[in-house]
Amino acid sequence: MQFPVWIDLGSAAIHPHFVFEVLGYLIGISLTIWISSSGRDTVSPKQRHPLILAGLVGALIGAKILAWAQHPQTTILAVTEEPVLLFGGKTIVGGLLGGMAGIELAKKALGIEQRTGDALIIPLAVGMSLGRMGCFLSGLDDGTYGIETSLPWGVDFGDGVYRHPTQLYEIVAIWAVVLGIRYRSDKSPVPSGWGFRAYLMGYLVWRLLIDWIKPADWELLFLSPIQIACVLGLAWYLTLGVISEEEWGVPGDG
Repeated sequence: MQFPVWIDLGSAAIHPHFVFEVLGYLIGISLTIWISSSGRDTVSPKQRHPLILAGLVGALIGAKILAWAQHPQTTILAVTEEPVLLFGGKTIVGGLLGGMAGIELAKKALGIEQRTGDALIIPLAVGMSLGRMGCFLSGLDDGTYGIETSLPWGVDFGDGVYRHPTQLYEIVAIWAVVLGIRYRSDKSPVPSGWGFRAYLMGYLVWRLLIDWIKPADWELLFLSPIQIACVLGLAWYLTLGVISEEEWGVPGDG
């Protein structure tokens, strides 16, 4: 396999990152709308649509800001010499946290108090998996691969160096989290919102760990900007989304 794996359309070839990113967004949004319209959502479609928009705007802003922080040299070059570079690069962690912030702000503005995240688990998992496949097929162009490895499944992305295919690891991790949530939910009832909380926190913990085998432009206290965002996101979401004993149906201490 030669990287990047361009998508051949006969008269033209399209970069895989663009193809899979667009597919991820389109299928993810379509699944969210379908779940909402099928009555399996905690809010009406009329309420869900502005939440989708707020989530997308927040995700775009968060994904860009964290990407700029993750690659400061490229950001400085873009600001001083090539502004067009500012439009390239995004991060899933920044997108998730920014999207969460956008949705929470929209919920406050619309007066929505119920938890709304569970309907997003499968759409996010599908969209993120497609996005990561695009990252993998992009090879060295994307910069999301791992460090050099001698393990038999290491991948040569085109420069003769075998690296951890962390993009593929992530797809497996995402669906392991989803299956874990499904298993726990089937075992006994869980409160509304628990599934999404578990998904987000599971992903942030995963990224905090796996990014130690990814190259980083700079670190603070042995953490890359993405890892720092994971720590802050976990702390923020624990504070924001603690589920009370009443929601679990567990008797309190009085």
